Amino acid sequence: MSLKELFKKHKSDKYNHGYHLIYEPYLKNLKQKKLNILEIGVSDGASIKAWSDYFKNSNIIGIDIKKIDLKKRKLNRKKISIYQGSQSDKEFIKFLINKYKKFDIIIDDGSHIPSDVIKSFNLLFDALSNKGIYFVEDTQTSYNHFFGGNPFDLKYANTQVNYFKKLSDSVNFQEIANPFYIKSKYDGLIRNISFFNNMIVIVKDKINFNSNLLINNSYENKRYLTKIKRNNKRKMQYFIKYMIIFKSYTLFLYIFNFFKKILLFRF
Repeated sequence: MSLKELFKKHKSDKYNHGYHLIYEPYLKNLKQKKLNILEIGVSDGASIKAWSDYFKNSNIIGIDIKKIDLKKRKLNRKKISIYQGSQSDKEFIKFLINKYKKFDIIIDDGSHIPSDVIKSFNLLFDALSNKGIYFVEDTQTSYNHFFGGNPFDLKYANTQVNYFKKLSDSVNFQEIANPFYIKSKYDGLIRNISFFNNMIVIVKDKINFNSNLLINNSYENKRYLTKIKRNNKRKMQYFIKYMIIFKSYTLFLYIFNFFKKILLFRF
């Protein structure tokens, strides 16, 4: 059965939200594999049962801050394991990672509170397997102050949507023309981040692309080396242009933006 049919069969609200339209293209080629799948937020167990039916060869792990009655929710299946704990509890997440080592798919359908979503991602990313997929549901709470979101300062709000917007720079980290740029733990490990209505999808993958414009985040170094390779006789001229004049301009912009961020409290 398709995810659409399974969500409908088990009366999961994922069907009402149309999330199967997002999930299916990512997951249809994985359904026969043996995976570790973690869903944050069990609730009535509807989606856990759908995942169990869809991924027949996989381990389905569910967590919820409330105690779940497995018998009542009909979750006492061989391939389903449910644990009680908070998605933002570092020690609890550490326990899960120690037990399962790696997760191939992680679905955050938990509290939907921005701080919880962000913390869970930071805690679990290292345990996401290479080419693993991380789904964040119900991101509309980023725009609702009753859930800890901020509809009044969309660009600089400390929400899960803004967090992943900023994280999208990691997809192109090698193209950042800032010689003072400090790599984050996510640089070179994210294939893509996709934004959908009320859902964000992150695909983890080791990336080793080289920039066509930069060397170690420096445009000046790249241009200088390219130029002298073509015409070594003008080496001094190129050195003055790229290694002195261009680098001075870059340094000026770096200092200017550094103080600008301080004045605007954008750290």
